[in-house]
Amino acid sequence: MTERLPLEGIVVLDLTRVLAGPYATQLLGDLGAEVWKVERPGVGDETRAWGPPFAAGESAYFLSTNRNKRSAALDFGNARDLEAIHTAARAADVVIENFLPGQLECVALDPRSLREANPALVVCSITGFGQSGPYVDLPGYDAVLQGFTGLMSVTGEADRPPVKVGVATIDVLAGAHAAVAILAALIGRLRGGVGVHLDIALAEVGIAGMVNVAQGTLVSGAPARRYGTAHPNIVPYQTFATADRPLVIAVGNDEQWLRLCDALERPQWGQRSEWRANRDRVLQRDDVIAALSAWLATRPQQEWLAALALAGVPAGPVRDVDEVMRDPALRQREFVRDVTLSGEPAPVPMLSLPWCIDGVRPPVRLPPPRLGEHTAAFFERFAR
Repeated sequence: MTERLPLEGIVVLDLTRVLAGPYATQLLGDLGAEVWKVERPGVGDETRAWGPPFAAGESAYFLSTNRNKRSAALDFGNARDLEAIHTAARAADVVIENFLPGQLECVALDPRSLREANPALVVCSITGFGQSGPYVDLPGYDAVLQGFTGLMSVTGEADRPPVKVGVATIDVLAGAHAAVAILAALIGRLRGGVGVHLDIALAEVGIAGMVNVAQGTLVSGAPARRYGTAHPNIVPYQTFATADRPLVIAVGNDEQWLRLCDALERPQWGQRSEWRANRDRVLQRDDVIAALSAWLATRPQQEWLAALALAGVPAGPVRDVDEVMRDPALRQREFVRDVTLSGEPAPVPMLSLPWCIDGVRPPVRLPPPRLGEHTAAFFERFAR
């Protein structure tokens, strides 16, 4: 990786809280941007209180999305604080906010006012349902949106009620989309363009995140259904029980199907004409899965995984999260790092950016900040 991080010199004013916005600004901070997180005095980002668990006085939730930022505790109702925020917005390259449309107009921090004061500014607004349309005034919470977008309807077992995905996946996707959109806007500005207003709707991100399932419904007109861990268009592609622990088999093409049959010592399955092609296996799903399930249950997970790996069949164990976090590969690749928070003697383990640049993972330059830790520095940086 080069000595300079890609976004070094880019100033981001972060007026967001909870998950989607903070996740986006954390990505920008990881890439070198100077991120100033504005929080309510005495309260701060709601996620600071979302626990247990807590580490060094901060919730694990807050720690997960706020590294490489500075925190300024500022009150929109205080004239001095608001003036400093306006000065920061005029000096910033990016302002990102997640208030309901129109809420910031009374303090002139709405996208139109911000861009009038700084035409080169990239303003990113993250809301539940966008800046227009019939749902514009509705708040957006991930659990509600998982139901609204149809994601919940295809999650869970077919004979059980719909369930929520275990992570706020729409929020995370929205944060990633916001970061991509901001980077695109910054590149456009470098090519002679001006600032823009980016409208990120959690609902649209959630629907777009349904990808093949959404497209399948557009094409067929039929409602999608729940398949548990299985795939609507590929067989076999799901979790199976073994004699001890479950595993996942993901057969992506017919060649892999033949290799699976050989690895399971059941080559005759690969010769059955009604199972030979994936489209046929999808139509014969119940019979294929029943045969595989009965046979895989006769031996332990590791025995099957060894045979499948030798045959080049995509497969893996179903791991608990604590197993994943103990995997030595995470520290070998510096994906998990020890970070010391302000005022604490002992470090806290944290995840890092999930990719490398020229083989090097960008550093955690700043630990997640204490509430208002950098308020004085904010005034030194931006107050007139």
